[in-house]
Amino acid sequence: MDPIATIDGYIGEHLDASLQELAALCRIPSVHTRPEALRQAAAWVADALRRRGFAVQVFTFADAAPVVYAERQGRSPRTLLFYNHYDVQPPDPLDAWHSPPFELTRRGGKAYARGASDDKGHLLSRLLAIDALLHALGEVPVTVKFVVEGDEEGGGSAGLHRMVVQHPHLLQADGVIWEFGGVDAHDTPLQFLGTRGLAYVALEVQTLPHDMHSGIAGSLVPNAAWRLVWALNSLKGPDGRVQVEGFYDRVAPPSPRDVALLDALPDLPDGSFAELALAMGLDPAGPVPLEVKRRAVFEPTANIAGLTAGYQGPGKKTVLPARARALLDFRLVPWQEPAEIPRLLRAHFDAHGFGDVQVVDLGGVPPMKMDPDHPFVDLVVAAAREVYARPMRKVPLRGVTGPGHLFVHRLGLPVATSGLGYPGSNLHAPNENLREDLYALAARHATRIALRLAAG
Repeated sequence: MDPIATIDGYIGEHLDASLQELAALCRIPSVHTRPEALRQAAAWVADALRRRGFAVQVFTFADAAPVVYAERQGRSPRTLLFYNHYDVQPPDPLDAWHSPPFELTRRGGKAYARGASDDKGHLLSRLLAIDALLHALGEVPVTVKFVVEGDEEGGGSAGLHRMVVQHPHLLQADGVIWEFGGVDAHDTPLQFLGTRGLAYVALEVQTLPHDMHSGIAGSLVPNAAWRLVWALNSLKGPDGRVQVEGFYDRVAPPSPRDVALLDALPDLPDGSFAELALAMGLDPAGPVPLEVKRRAVFEPTANIAGLTAGYQGPGKKTVLPARARALLDFRLVPWQEPAEIPRLLRAHFDAHGFGDVQVVDLGGVPPMKMDPDHPFVDLVVAAAREVYARPMRKVPLRGVTGPGHLFVHRLGLPVATSGLGYPGSNLHAPNENLREDLYALAARHATRIALRLAAG
């Protein structure tokens, strides 16, 4: 019998059983702030891989969630590495969910739960692919590795960083399939070739030991909230351009190839034009201007993510705030360095008379970018056409952030995307979900990638 038909038949027949297995993993509330749940999820993942004949090691590091590493030898000497994470975002606000967030609920061809798409569903669809290959071939066609961490959502991938430093030989592969992937609003599969970086900082001002009556002190001593507002106002001009000296020094413009790939996209790289168009003064039904696509991913940003000072309860309170705090995230593009951003901010505030504004470095992630024409990328793109019956679109850069730089720029490995995401997945939001048809297609795509890699 044709092995492809056997593989696809197995995936279709075992879809329900695979989703039941996913339900068991989603039942573990592995929010990145709950260490015991993270350990439980890591143990579950390790057991699931052992049941499939993988040699499994669980690495524990100080101040990091466990990292599960698994390997199974295949017929070909070539090696395929899957990267995933088992931690999830908090489910808040709970009253916005239509079903319990940690109970996988199937309705209308979708499955709802926290982690259903990000990222437990991607992991389980790949395990379904392994099951189908083993059923059809009796073995995996290439050596398959998994590295599954628990710090992606909130811990800066601390455990993965330590794996790269201490055990780089374990992570060697001919290609890496990233944690996410999926289709656009028209069900066209997308190949994401990079992610923006991130620098996260807090700005803090304290002008008094404690809050004071605004009528007594308001004319005499500085207000921490005003100091912070003025400092923030110095960061960006009316045109939105960041005014911090040196901020753009490392920015590389998109290549002609990047521009051509952007121009071919019918939407923004993350499929959000219809949602954002009116706020930009554009027609949601109209064409997406190329310049808008470029700015969406190749323009670095300075964003105020949170701002607190003084009294914010009901009614009135005439208070002079003694402290003010802002959280800022800077989305970075190739080849900005997140570690440089706090230093640049410090120099900027000192030069503009804001020496009293404290800059607290909360960490960051460098950007990652793949060669859009790397042979492994083209292999994954070709494999997708067999499954989706339409060409995969290459997206040169995505607005989100992840630890892909560790594989591409530290270990020198090619990374490509394949998965079950779609614009309505509600990532990091209530009613996160996956489409069951895309779950099966993602599993089929994973099998084709392994088969093509084995064939060289």
